[in-house]
Amino acid sequence: MLDPEGSVEHKPSSSFPKVFLIPLAMLLAITALLLLAFSTTQQKETDFYTFKVVNIRGKLVSLEKYRGSVSLVVNVASECGFTDSHYKALQQLQKDLGPYHFNVLAFPCNQFGQQEPDTNKEIESFARKTYGASFPMFSKVAVSGAGAIPAFKYLIDSTGEEPTWNFWKYLVDPNGKVVKAWDSTVSVEEIRPHITELVRKIILKKKDEL
Repeated sequence: MLDPEGSVEHKPSSSFPKVFLIPLAMLLAITALLLLAFSTTQQKETDFYTFKVVNIRGKLVSLEKYRGSVSLVVNVASECGFTDSHYKALQQLQKDLGPYHFNVLAFPCNQFGQQEPDTNKEIESFARKTYGASFPMFSKVAVSGAGAIPAFKYLIDSTGEEPTWNFWKYLVDPNGKVVKAWDSTVSVEEIRPHITELVRKIILKKKDEL
């Protein structure tokens, strides 16, 4: 069609918006992938073994190395009335069942009665020399309240049980899920059957896979 000046009328090109549609679609796809990746990452942080902690020597370590085995997580103290009985029983447990299918994971804590006042080096020396402790030990931490380390917050959230004294015990299965929690007054011997049952299941499963 000619305009009043006699020139050809040019209609707006319908392809113009398409130039923007392709990058927009790519942006939406990338956003969806990022959201999926974030969601997957969040899902991976839903068990005990996904956390990182500092060991008794001051090195940052991943609890992932204990995946596939049973763990008894304990907040220990060197000057508590429960110290002697618990350390002896915990070491015996480690000796009988560890370290391939089971481990005691000891976290020194000075929150209750200030009964773990020493340095990490002194704490480790006391446990190794006095009780021959061969189980993994970690840096002194807070296990209760707002200052609790993320690994213990997970234990608390999973059980609804927060430590109120030294030597609380949390049983964690091979997949990093918390099975049960016991307070200081429950002896290690009382909970041994729960631990041995989980260890037995690991051994049977490995035999079936052979």
